[in-house]
Amino acid sequence: MNKAYYEAVMEIIKTGHWITHRVSQELREFDIYEPQFNVLRILRGAKGKPLSVNTILERMLQKSSNVTRIVDKLEGRGLVERTLCSTDRRKMDIVITDAGLELLEKLDIKVAALHDPMAENLTEAELETLAALIKKLKSNIKS
Repeated sequence: MNKAYYEAVMEIIKTGHWITHRVSQELREFDIYEPQFNVLRILRGAKGKPLSVNTILERMLQKSSNVTRIVDKLEGRGLVERTLCSTDRRKMDIVITDAGLELLEKLDIKVAALHDPMAENLTEAELETLAALIKKLKSNIKS
């Protein structure tokens, strides 16, 4: 295989892990882990519409079989609410609470402070090219 390809892929992997680790460090102050942050952001994006565990899992950046446990922990802290789904009694509806939204605002500020200096290293055109190249890399591979 092409050496340049492997070097590029390794840089993508290392950078992804590095960014995730740095985000986790920023969230540690609030006793929140990256997957919990991801779930809170997904629920905020639903704009008050309840989501099921399966829907949350589908939307997660890093898929996790622990979504139910993540929701349990968030619910225990009063950051999300879970109720029985009115249309399917086998499912639970999950929504973010006001406390969850308030915490997420604080977390967003911390995470933005991490990302802003990195984003300044590239021009808008370079960022668009980078995103396009990564999408192109994955374009003929089925999920």
